[in-house]
This record gives sequence, structure tokens and C-alpha cells, in this order.
Amino acid sequence: MDLIWMGAAIAGCVALALCIAAALLRPMEDERRRLRPIANAHRLTGLPEYVRAKRSRTRRAVLTIALLAALFACAVVVTSRPTGLPTAARQLDGGDPEDVMVCVGGPPTDPAVGAALGYFADHVGGFGTQRIGLTSPNRRVIPLTRDYQYARDVFSGYAAGHSAAGPLDAEVSYVDYAASVEDVVALCLTGFPDFDAKASQRRSLIYVGPGELRAPGETRPALFTADRVDAMATAAGAQVNAVFTDAGSPSLAALATTTGGRSLSADTAAAVDAGLTEIRAHPPAVSFDATDAERRASTESPDVPLALALLAALALAAAPVVWRR
Repeated sequence: MDLIWMGAAIAGCVALALCIAAALLRPMEDERRRLRPIANAHRLTGLPEYVRAKRSRTRRAVLTIALLAALFACAVVVTSRPTGLPTAARQLDGGDPEDVMVCVGGPPTDPAVGAALGYFADHVGGFGTQRIGLTSPNRRVIPLTRDYQYARDVFSGYAAGHSAAGPLDAEVSYVDYAASVEDVVALCLTGFPDFDAKASQRRSLIYVGPGELRAPGETRPALFTADRVDAMATAAGAQVNAVFTDAGSPSLAALATTTGGRSLSADTAAAVDAGLTEIRAHPPAVSFDATDAERRASTESPDVPLALALLAALALAAAPVVWRR
């Protein structure tokens, strides 16, 4: 276990030492003068009832001091931001956190796109360590989130055609620009935090839509080329998958193969469900390189000391009730 804020631990230890010193060095002469001598005190202290009462009081005092010390120590450790302890925020052995960006290139009225939105509306409730997002050709509809209830409402709303989140894709036209599939995928890639570098969590991009967004004979330029998008996906360490609603895009299919993803064509709801099920059954591989190990080790893990502090506090609260019995 390591502590991020070592100064907080040092300050806590110094404060505890000062409290102990103040209790031990406090002058007791005034208290002793107030005590009135009792005749034959040794007879009273020798009674079995007195001995039992003294032992009970000593046990209570020792237990109270131990619980208070444990509560204080746990509070200091939590304040110092511990790392390296077991925590629910870090899952291993295939349960690593994963960012899933759903990338749609067509309107929700397209049966295949609507089926994909409905698929994620039905399955997002089963997520655990994943974050999910939704991006259209010119809108970040859902930034990556673990608010699965909100994500389900948005996905199901678009799938049903009456979302309260506004239009899925804003109708914007430019005189000197026409969007391409590569532009949409690039926009989706930028939805990952720090997309220009790999991260400890796995990244999966799932494109659903036509393989070509530009009309035949379109002369207006696009922003991104296939090579540029390939470089972005490689830098981000993202797995790119594609479910095409038409014949598909050779460049995007090649990108899916390069990044370990899958590409397929599906023009019916059943085919879309089957394709997405296959994609989700083959998520990005778990990485255990040195960089990931360092990042996992740096994850704050206050779960154990917080649980111990809670148990100590509950024991302190329940002790008087037990002692009265």
C-alpha cells in the first residue's frame, strides 16, 4: 500500500502523539487532593464484586481505546489517499473498465440504425465497469458515462423516434465541406478522454451506418483521410468495429481488421442484433503491460479502510447498549 498524501499521514501521527503526551503529562495533583481517604479500603478492593467490576471497567476502557485508535488510523489512511489495496473500482481478469462509443452514421429512422439503438437500450443495464457514449455525424449526444439509466432512456427514445434529447443529427450544410465516414469515425474517437494516447481502460468504437456518406460526384473536401483515422485509432488504442447498412466501406473494414475489431453488413433488425452480439462477445483484449500495472497501482483504493472505520464506529455505537445488558 502506498499513500498519495504522505503529509496527511504524518500530520495525523503527530496529532495522535500530541494527544497522548497531553494525557500522560497532565498534572494530577489537584485531582489527588480532592480524594477523601476511606478506612479499610483494602477490604473493599478485595471483595469479589469489586474485582469483577474493576476487570469489566478495564476491559471496556481497553476496547474503547482500541476502537478509537482503529477509527482514527483508518480516517488518517483514507485522508492520505491510499493506493494498492483491493477496491471495487478496479476489476481484473477480463473485468477491466471499458469505454464503448456507439457511432451512428445514419438517421434513427433507418431500420438498421434504429435496431442498433434499441439493442444498446436493452443491454446497457447489464454493464458494470463500462462507460458508454453516443456520437452522431455532428453531435456528441451522450458523452461517456456510467449513468446507465440516462443512457438507456436516450437510446430507447431515439430507437422509438421520440427522444427528449433533441435531434440525433443536426441538419447543417456547408458550402466548402461534406462529411465522410472517416470524419464521423474521427469525431467518435475524440469522444475518448485523452484520445491521443492509450489508456488503462479498454476502448471500443462501434460504427453503425452506411459505408459512404458522400453523394456520388461530391467535390467538396472532407476533413480526414483513412490513413489519418487509422493513425488516430492506433494512438488511442481503440478497437474499431463496423456494422454497415449497405455494401460497406473498404477503408473502414480494413481499419476494423487492423485494430482487432469486426466489420459486417446488416440491413435487418435481426442481422444488426446478431452482429452487435458478436462484436460485444469479442471486446478489446485485456492488457497487462507495465504501464497498465502502474496505472492500476495508482488507483485510489479507500474501500478497505473505509469499511474498517465503519465497523469501528458501529462497534463504538453499539458497545454501551451491550454493556448495559
